Amino acid sequence: MYLCLICFLFMLAIFDLWVGVSNDAVNFLNSAIGARVSRFRNILIVASVGVFVGATLSNGMMDIARHGIFQPAMFSFEELFCIFLAVMVTDVVLLDVFNSLGMPTSTTVSLVFELLGGTFILALLKIAGDSSLDLGQLLNTEKALSVIMGIFLSVAVAFVCGSIVQWVSRLLLTFNYRPRLKYSIGVFGGIAFTTIAYFIIVKGLKGSPALPAAFSEWLSANNSLFLLCLLAGSTLFMQLLHWMGVNVFRIIIFMGTFALAMAFASNDLVNFVGVPLAALSSYQYFSVAPGADPSTFMMGALNESARTPFIFLLLAGLVMVVSLATSKKAHNVVKTSIDLSRQEEGEEMFGSSAMARSIVRGANHMGRALHTILPECFFRWLDKRFNKEEAIMAEGAAFDLVRASVNLVLAALLIIMGTSLRLPLSTTYVTFIVAMGTSLADRAWTRESAVFRITGVLNVIGGWFITAGVAFSCAAFVTVCMYFGSLPASIFFIGLAVYILMRSNLLGSKKKADDECDTIFRQLLAAKDTRQRWELLSRHVALTQEMLLGEILRYYHSVAQGFTDENLSLLRHTVRDISQMKPRLKKARQREMLGLRKVDDSISLKKSTWFHLGFNSGEQMYYGLRRMAEPCLEHVDNNFSPLPDEQLQELQRVAQQVEGYLNRSQVILRSHMMEQVDALTTEMDAYTMELSQLRKRQIDILSSDRQKGLRVQFVYLNVLQESQQLLSELRHFMRAYKNFQQ
Repeated sequence: MYLCLICFLFMLAIFDLWVGVSNDAVNFLNSAIGARVSRFRNILIVASVGVFVGATLSNGMMDIARHGIFQPAMFSFEELFCIFLAVMVTDVVLLDVFNSLGMPTSTTVSLVFELLGGTFILALLKIAGDSSLDLGQLLNTEKALSVIMGIFLSVAVAFVCGSIVQWVSRLLLTFNYRPRLKYSIGVFGGIAFTTIAYFIIVKGLKGSPALPAAFSEWLSANNSLFLLCLLAGSTLFMQLLHWMGVNVFRIIIFMGTFALAMAFASNDLVNFVGVPLAALSSYQYFSVAPGADPSTFMMGALNESARTPFIFLLLAGLVMVVSLATSKKAHNVVKTSIDLSRQEEGEEMFGSSAMARSIVRGANHMGRALHTILPECFFRWLDKRFNKEEAIMAEGAAFDLVRASVNLVLAALLIIMGTSLRLPLSTTYVTFIVAMGTSLADRAWTRESAVFRITGVLNVIGGWFITAGVAFSCAAFVTVCMYFGSLPASIFFIGLAVYILMRSNLLGSKKKADDECDTIFRQLLAAKDTRQRWELLSRHVALTQEMLLGEILRYYHSVAQGFTDENLSLLRHTVRDISQMKPRLKKARQREMLGLRKVDDSISLKKSTWFHLGFNSGEQMYYGLRRMAEPCLEHVDNNFSPLPDEQLQELQRVAQQVEGYLNRSQVILRSHMMEQVDALTTEMDAYTMELSQLRKRQIDILSSDRQKGLRVQFVYLNVLQESQQLLSELRHFMRAYKNFQQ
């Protein structure tokens, strides 16, 4: 039975590797992708090699899952197996949820708090059965506290270091860095190369068969000499490469990507396979004890250091590389980090919050106070060094090569240091916060975008704390269920986790994102010519408004059909889908407002009125749908009287007519036939008058015949009113669209 469960654990480990790499790809891909240092395929190859090398060298970190959180000698084989199963089930589902949301989270924090949750709840059960025990005997509290403090303190260290190092680098090199590289690039590249190479060779490969024993002994005895020689040699080498026309920053970024990918795999592999390997070791210890009872066989043998067979590390590395190359969710997570650190204004993924507004307001007050203390000439000199108008960036890049280099070198330095000290630092926290610190130092958070960026950072950090709480509580709950429910409960939760993962990924592959709109928007941000920007903006507006009309047509049809057929399920789904329209409308408006600011002023000033009128009309159609759908849902849900046959047939004719106008409007937008707008709006105007007369007749009938069910008649009148209002807004919508496009 336990051997079968271990096989299930390793199946979950493969899922965990897959979803974990998707989440942690942000750690080592965002800088190279954000700076557009090379083709995506080349970046992926370098990262894959780093992941593979790091995975094969990560054996020492496996002790965290064996005895880093709990005291194995105080738990039986059966009890630890419940913890291991609960941790894996919780981990794969939790990480997949965050990947689907595009939010980077920490696989290290999830593992640590899942182990804490499972161990804590079993410790309480054991203490309840034996009052001589206490938590200190069952939990490795000192080690657990050091792990947690190390993870969260790394956030503060990363932010401070990222801000200071980037500020100094930008002060020396400026945004127009090319004229200043004649002699400084050798020193910059030498320091970066030495930092990465030292921690890869001396710390990452120390004790590995890849380094001969004699060379390792010489390094230990001549550490300072080695560093000096490496710094001098790399400085000279980088300077020579620059004089030969080689872009040194690209070399640094590729090296940093490799080092960070290696650090991720070396440091974080325990988060994915450490628990199954610990469970396998537990089973091996248990199986060699003949006649042992799983409920009484204590697992003190796990206090020994892990000796993971190389084949497991090799296979894990292969799974991680395949996941990195094929996962679509990885791109979604990377996008969040890049957007929050982007140098220029663009689409802001997050809104504003009270805390973000307070932080920005406080920073503005502090800035004004500094201006009263320091001389004005100092700030003029700083403004010249930080002149973003001179920024040298590749087409479509979010930031330049200098910042990408600092991000990678500094994050790699902090993470590989943590790995060498056997501390499970969160690679996600460190890399994300370093990127936020460098973007702050680079003045990427302007008055126009700071409140949105800070809100985004606070949301991500809040998600980290949610990760800890959810991981702890869910693992504790699943552990208790498995402990009391035994084998049936274990099989149930494993099957549930596999089902959730498969459903999530299959549905995710079927969802078709609006790639064309995204592509046009990226082209709009990257375009330099104002005429080209206007053409791209026009195409973007046409696509978003066509999709809006398509959704309104679909939801109007569903509301009318659900009400006439008394289809409760259809109405519930429709009301839920309508409520999800607002974020998409808001996103489209933000994008197109940004596009309007980027086109020529003479065009944007003329077109802004029609843009806002059209968008407001579309928004009013959305609100009208909500006002129509919610009373219909309430009426059908309460099983009130249905519509009489006469009104039912009348409503079907009205719905057919309104849907026809929506469909014709969508065709006009799709084919760009502006000459048909006037005729269509004239027809809609005439039909709104007919609807007004129809409503008046219904009111007169109700006034003369009080026997009719007033409740259903009021809902029917509401549908007629909102249908009439929808057509009125559609007229304004089409008129505004015509004037915007012509």
